[in-house]
Amino acid sequence: MSAENNTLDIFILDKAYKIACPPAEQDNLQRAAQFLDRKMREIRGSGKVLGLERIAVIAALNISHELLSRQQADSEPQVSAETMAGLLKRMEVALTES
Repeated sequence: MSAENNTLDIFILDKAYKIACPPAEQDNLQRAAQFLDRKMREIRGSGKVLGLERIAVIAALNISHELLSRQQADSEPQVSAETMAGLLKRMEVALTES
């Protein structure tokens, strides 16, 4: 069963884009467009990157980097406080025995 897509107008750097989107995803798409618009405005405002295409590529790279960094941080094993306390205790014992 496929959901019917509606056309949603989004604005990025004051330019309108018509995007087909399922009704249930329209809010998420609108938030994503607003997020991208903010990032692109930040880059354009820095004055270091010229041209809409370059601004879009740099924004995409920055957003991708942030996402991958968060995913990596989430997948790294977390050391519990109990494990850390045990390791510290063992280190203290080893240091006092030396």
